[in-house]
Amino acid sequence: MTAGVFFDLDRTLMAGSSGFHWARAARRAGLTTRRQLATDAFENVRFRLHGSTDEATREVQKRVGAFLKDRRVAELERLNPMVLAGVLPRLYPKMLETAYEHQDAGRPVFIVTAASQGTAEMLAHVLFFDGAAGSKLEERDGVYTGRFDGPFCYGEGKPVRMRELAEEKGVDLADSWAYSDSHSDLPMLRAVGHPVAVNPDTELTRVAREEGWDVMTFETLGRRLKIMAAFLAFTAVGGASHRAVRSRV
Repeated sequence: MTAGVFFDLDRTLMAGSSGFHWARAARRAGLTTRRQLATDAFENVRFRLHGSTDEATREVQKRVGAFLKDRRVAELERLNPMVLAGVLPRLYPKMLETAYEHQDAGRPVFIVTAASQGTAEMLAHVLFFDGAAGSKLEERDGVYTGRFDGPFCYGEGKPVRMRELAEEKGVDLADSWAYSDSHSDLPMLRAVGHPVAVNPDTELTRVAREEGWDVMTFETLGRRLKIMAAFLAFTAVGGASHRAVRSRV
């Protein structure tokens, strides 16, 4: 058996959420509303800043199921080019470099994500990864039922899908690596011998520090927003001071 490498997708391999780019593609195809897209855009920014929560993920799972119910599989698959056009520019070069270094060392690399199995496989194929595990969507006669086929690939569901991949590919999880950003992926990270926290949220930062895990940080949106807020505050104070001086003159 060989060691493998498992990468979470959202906020680990890429900035933000792949789901937002599905929402944007669906809006362009007339499958959803402008209001819903605005909500998804806001949630994507919040996700980039703070990571995922169980409550938000359950809500997304419920909404995705309702959206997919009775839709043709082909209708959604035709959105793939637009989704890729949104996702590919947001991949972290450092993470791709890390993945390919593992591959060059003889370790197969995989995507493990709460996104659909189709999305996971599509990205794995384009990125020349060795496989992928996502949330399988139930379909009948070419139509989605709105239900998931098997465990949702989130939280405790990720190690389930990882073990399936490991068995299929001959991978020893105890000797493998896993990369993720969120405390919700602690089951994924603890399923391997070499966990790595990437752009970790507050809770994962604490756990990584306590357990001596490697940490990689390069998400810059929060820092850029803080700089912008400081600049706007400085400008506002400066403008108020200038007006006060003028009024006294």
